[in-house]
Amino acid sequence: MIILSDLWGRLRTDWLSLYILPLSRCFEVVYYDCRELANIPLGCKEQESLHQLFMSGGADNAVAQLLRLEHVSDTILGFSVGGYIAWKACLQGLNTQRLFAVSSTRLRDETAKPPIEIELFYGQNDRFSPNKKWFEKMKLQQCCYPFEEHEMYWKPEIAQDICNRIIKNRL
Repeated sequence: MIILSDLWGRLRTDWLSLYILPLSRCFEVVYYDCRELANIPLGCKEQESLHQLFMSGGADNAVAQLLRLEHVSDTILGFSVGGYIAWKACLQGLNTQRLFAVSSTRLRDETAKPPIEIELFYGQNDRFSPNKKWFEKMKLQQCCYPFEEHEMYWKPEIAQDICNRIIKNRL
């Protein structure tokens, strides 16, 4: 299983063990920091600047680097920009069976879908998540967490639910 970080990468990883520990019981987990894949300097610490760097070539760099490092993985879990990078990598030939994308709001602009099993998780109050029309067009369902925001995946109860869904899907 490949796990792709959110835009903060290693700067904010205290929540990551909520996923790596339970998932490593069922999967061989490989973690990638999306900032490192995108070659974004650690000195950049402003959220808006990070978004801009990812959208102005960083995400494309990350996809290219991921495709150089990995060719096959049965499952990918991506958080925020990590889910977007995974989606793009799958469209460009990364061989996987399942993609789980959490709070990957940039998917709202995508018009093509990878031919794999996809599960998407969003907080009800994440104002940048794809709209109902996008989900219908893509023929995808979303798991929507009531009253939650973009960083919902940092919460232990959300992490436990997502991990349980991934593990159940594996069986």
